Amino acid sequence: MHLKTTSSPFTEEQVQLLNQLLPTLSAEQKIWLSGYISAQSFASEVVPTSSTEPALSDHSPINATVLYGSQTGNSQSVAETLALRLQEIGIDADLHSMRDYKTKELKSVERLFLIISTHGEGEPPDNAIGFYEHAFSRKMPKLDGVQFSVLSLGDESYEFFCQTGKELDDLFEKLGGERIVQRADCDVDFEEVANEWVNEVVTKMSDNQQSAKAPSTSLTPLTENPPSQYSRSNPYHAEVLENINLNGRGSNKETRHIELSLEDSGFTFSPGDSIGIFPENDELIVHQLLELTNWDGNLEVTINKNNDTVSLREALLKQYEITVLTKPLLTKTKQWMNEEDVDDLIREGNQDQLRDYLEGRDLIDYIKDFGPIQTSAEEFVATLRKIPPRLYSIASSHLANEDEVHLTVSAVRYDLNERARSGVCSVQCAERTEVGGALPIFVQKNDNFRLPIDPDAPIIMVGPGTGVAPYRSFLEEREELDASGKSWLFFGDQHFVTDFLYQVDWQRWLSNGTLTKMDVAFSRDTDEKIYVQHRMKEQSKELYNWIDAGATIYVCGDEKQMAQDVHATLTEIIAEEGNYTTEEADSFLKKLQQEQRYQRDVY
Repeated sequence: MHLKTTSSPFTEEQVQLLNQLLPTLSAEQKIWLSGYISAQSFASEVVPTSSTEPALSDHSPINATVLYGSQTGNSQSVAETLALRLQEIGIDADLHSMRDYKTKELKSVERLFLIISTHGEGEPPDNAIGFYEHAFSRKMPKLDGVQFSVLSLGDESYEFFCQTGKELDDLFEKLGGERIVQRADCDVDFEEVANEWVNEVVTKMSDNQQSAKAPSTSLTPLTENPPSQYSRSNPYHAEVLENINLNGRGSNKETRHIELSLEDSGFTFSPGDSIGIFPENDELIVHQLLELTNWDGNLEVTINKNNDTVSLREALLKQYEITVLTKPLLTKTKQWMNEEDVDDLIREGNQDQLRDYLEGRDLIDYIKDFGPIQTSAEEFVATLRKIPPRLYSIASSHLANEDEVHLTVSAVRYDLNERARSGVCSVQCAERTEVGGALPIFVQKNDNFRLPIDPDAPIIMVGPGTGVAPYRSFLEEREELDASGKSWLFFGDQHFVTDFLYQVDWQRWLSNGTLTKMDVAFSRDTDEKIYVQHRMKEQSKELYNWIDAGATIYVCGDEKQMAQDVHATLTEIIAEEGNYTTEEADSFLKKLQQEQRYQRDVY
């Protein structure tokens, strides 16, 4: 966001200085600055009390430390909201990313609020790895007398739901901490639970507050506080301007380049951010589900705590997730199914069989396998979770395309149990949304995946398939800034002829110098499958020289295979070329992560 002289009370010189400063500030720096300015304004307006009147308070203001560990930005947005809410009631809230927090400060903390997501298979997010390892090391201090509370974010479809938050919550108690508010665990539709937790924390802290400033009487809902009126809770309906299949004829894949209009949305974004899309279920799946259950699609059902109602058909189409099964769903609904068989599937020690069953199956499969349902439609659908938004990396620069945003979407299709399956959002984008149609969207900030502040710094980008999307945004941005820093892209897919996504763009940037170097790997064009990590190993010496010269490494794409293979390859390269042991190379990479010179956007 840039200030303009005509729309602000600042002089032209002040506007120029602010526009240079604001983009460089982290979230916690913005919070601190906001609080500092407010405090200065408040102090200047206070009328001294007369000698005959008692002072409003003899107590020092309460301090609180708010830490967040975030992979996609959700934990960060909650943490920022909590910090602002605490400041509203006169509490000095110190906000930090776990990456930037000096763990030695834990010795002097009195009130600690932790908002952290769980990533992958029960792991902490990248910007919390150092803090997490310190917490479970011998260096972690006792927390006797420290008041704390944890909010954990996760996805119930994963086996280790909210694992990181649960582990830290248990640890803090064992170290002597006093839990001021019970831990809350959030699923992908996290806003309602997060709001309740934030409100409870603020209420508890307000009860303890002894400062002069009166508590705020309003409870601010959880929002991103953007300049736009649109947000996750109020999505913008963006018109589809272009919807193009990037793959050539005969490809095994269908990758869509989608251009959306942002005109009058007020949205701004940076390279590395994502667009969230709220999808709808396929009408055919809803029809099959109603047919299978004999439910009346016109039946009115309640969809929220405000007791709003819609028809069952509309609820299944637009409100509830029906294409993903989770262990919590099976646990909550087994009483209405063949309970003995469901119990056998979800019993302790049967994780592998359960994981295999849940993979790729939907609500129709569950009802066919364990039904019929022995309760009302309204009672059953009340156990379903809301359809979560799908996040897609932005593939364009706001500087280059101010009124548009571009996405790269791979259509997911597969067959299972003699039924054709498809990705809820990806196939909606590919098939059910034409040019001129609209998609409900919001901007998801991601401060964990950012270009270096210095445009002359070198960058290394690794992104097979749709993982290349943010690098299109990176290079568009660097071209607009006339950046002189070197850049190196590793891209891979199946076939050169049909799957070389954005080939013309990369060639143009190679010719004008925006992109310095590119290595490609097309795994199905050779007898032996070649992937991006193999190309990296082939360029081992030069790659290490770039890293040694200060390059930032970016990895985007599949976490379970690609990202792990790339990480292992980077470790090998650093060990071999830097003459390190494997353990030293691993520590080297962790140090790069801490310095934000090794950033990952993986899923």
